[in-house]
Amino acid sequence: MFRKILIANRGEIALRVLSACKELGIATVAVYSEADRHSLHVRFADEAICIGPPRSSESYLNIPQVISAAEIANVDAIHPGYGFLSENANFAEVCEASHITFIGPSPNVIRMMGEKDRARAEMSAAGLPIIPGSPGVVADEQAAKQVAAEIGLPVMIKAAEGGGGRGMRVVRKQSEFSGAFQTARAEAEQAFGSPHVYLEKLIESPRHIEFQVLGDKYGNVLHLGERDCSIQRRHQKVLEESPSPVLDPEARWEIGRQVVKALERVRYSSAGTVEFLRDATGKLYFIEMNARIQVEHPVTEMVTGVDLVKSQIRLAAGETLADVVGRVEFRGHAIECRINAEDAETFVPSPGRITTFRVPGGPGIRVDTAAHADAVIPPYYDSLIAKLIAHGHDRAEAIARMRGALDGFVVEGIKTTIPLHKRIISSPDFAAGKFDTHFLERQLAVGAK
Repeated sequence: MFRKILIANRGEIALRVLSACKELGIATVAVYSEADRHSLHVRFADEAICIGPPRSSESYLNIPQVISAAEIANVDAIHPGYGFLSENANFAEVCEASHITFIGPSPNVIRMMGEKDRARAEMSAAGLPIIPGSPGVVADEQAAKQVAAEIGLPVMIKAAEGGGGRGMRVVRKQSEFSGAFQTARAEAEQAFGSPHVYLEKLIESPRHIEFQVLGDKYGNVLHLGERDCSIQRRHQKVLEESPSPVLDPEARWEIGRQVVKALERVRYSSAGTVEFLRDATGKLYFIEMNARIQVEHPVTEMVTGVDLVKSQIRLAAGETLADVVGRVEFRGHAIECRINAEDAETFVPSPGRITTFRVPGGPGIRVDTAAHADAVIPPYYDSLIAKLIAHGHDRAEAIARMRGALDGFVVEGIKTTIPLHKRIISSPDFAAGKFDTHFLERQLAVGAK
């Protein structure tokens, strides 16, 4: 087992990794920007090292600074959390060259899954169903138009190295194509450093369903069920739950079997998520893989009892999947609401000082957060301030517990998305499981009238 781990992240995920390390008896090193000097992950870690100014490009994304901190602290491993450097193959390679274990997949697998067109090709070869589209990156606008003509409009233009909804444009009419293509390329270049895009057939009103996986260094992979992440705004997840209300046991078993087979083929290790779109007929199509721990991992932990972060660490240290996880049993239903520092109506970020912070409790309630009264939410990073998770014997109980928890969650001094989540949870369509990725758009349109 590792002696000391550096946590290359901030906020609630840094605290989550820190607590897992403490349970395993591993010393921790926090890194922080000047804006996070008084953050809880800095306070609770065994050591803390400042790695730069507030902007993430000069601190949390600065590979030389992170590696220097790791070498100064003499750590065995680095846990990247999610976001920042978690899916950066170059960073994983630098860790390897520095004789520091990167707690995540191999650099080759990260690179493969980060190149969305290549991931599509690999997963298709492994037997997963793929949305019709270009076989790879399209060379130019003319080539893109030819693909669109072959598969038919509407299509989605997507950044080849993208994620988080950036570098994506829908084309429904031929007259929209040129503008959408150039915009997607420009966004891709700005966000990911590469203008390359590819095309997919647009799946109308889909469900977004993802399978959580774990793999060890010996070629063994298992899945821990699925999460339904269809409640989104501009391709950004807002609420997640497990299991999906629309996936029956037979479909779960079959797609889970295919996922495991595909990832065994590429020798995937660590935690990861295989993401699908489900069309109106119930067919699932692979869209991408996130080669890291996900924001929404707590719902899977609640229904399986498997600590995914501790599992990541133990698998990276060389333990086998059988020793780390054993037999997986699914129990009940879990829902997670992402509480962001944003105006619930306009979604404008709301950085500032929190004056009151009271979290709910009770049976089945979990809150993952690094916020507290008098904490300052800086304007430089993602606006997530807490994840509220409710677990119940069934979906109805999970919803009821979430409703009560949202009512008992008090945050003052800044605006949050708690009112938005109350609207979602109270919706009859949500309660009935009748929603897709456009659910929130419809809810907001009704509220605006």
